[in-house]
Amino acid sequence: MNIGNLIRVHSAALRALLVLTVITGLAYPVLVWAIAQLPGLKDNADGSLVTVNGKVVGSSLIGQLFTDAKGNALPQYFQSRPSNAGTGYDPMASGAGNLGPESIVDAPNKPSLLTQVCTRSYAVADAEGLDHAAGARPFCTADGVGAVLSVIGPRDATGNVSHPTKVVSVNQPCATTKVPFLATYEGVRVECATDGADYTAGQIVAIRGAAPADPQVPADAVTASGSGLDPDISTDYADLQVDRVAKARHLSADQVRALVRDNTTSRALGFMGEPRVNVLQLNLALDQKYPARIG
Repeated sequence: MNIGNLIRVHSAALRALLVLTVITGLAYPVLVWAIAQLPGLKDNADGSLVTVNGKVVGSSLIGQLFTDAKGNALPQYFQSRPSNAGTGYDPMASGAGNLGPESIVDAPNKPSLLTQVCTRSYAVADAEGLDHAAGARPFCTADGVGAVLSVIGPRDATGNVSHPTKVVSVNQPCATTKVPFLATYEGVRVECATDGADYTAGQIVAIRGAAPADPQVPADAVTASGSGLDPDISTDYADLQVDRVAKARHLSADQVRALVRDNTTSRALGFMGEPRVNVLQLNLALDQKYPARIG
């Protein structure tokens, strides 16, 4: 290829680059932005921001915490579901805990998903003024950790321990628990765990216990969403919080429950998903209609 052809080829490539840059890098983004400013689209394009007296207080698409400066839940407000996004509902750290159903054994300074669920369930029951039975869940101990044993002994052809020689409650360390949640297992005394000991050689067995199949504390009160930013809670979790909020605001439960109904969104298209309550919008409605009088 001679120098003239080389110049023409590179010149054509440069012109194509400039034209496509103008179209895709300038004209298209400006067109999309302009369309987004049309009435009916602007609010969504700007992030579905919620304002009070001209001040942005949040987004209807992103959950937030309703806590004091020390991180304690404010009793006059409905609480959101747990969040694993940063320190809670951080849009820059959106994500899940990446723990699944098999996460049942605690690691040092890293509780399993099962223990997190158990701990949160009892904490919610305490926060709502319920007895511990209300926070009881299957596979949880009374002190709020996963009810899991390591059963050590010879195994049969199927890999199961046939004659246990030692049984340890792996999520109940002796430093904090002197009496394991279960006294004996298959005739063997259950021991509490020793800090730093490795019990993976045993067969890991989760003990269901006597908790009801449908716990009083709903699932979204004890599990984080996949994004960590879910702005909604279930109607069951909202109903569980009604009495506490009513007491804190010196209202009747019926008054608060009526606002919950007003801020409940039905299933999408009438059949997809479940009814849900936007926590921010509900709390703002409470502040507007029934300002809190703490004390």
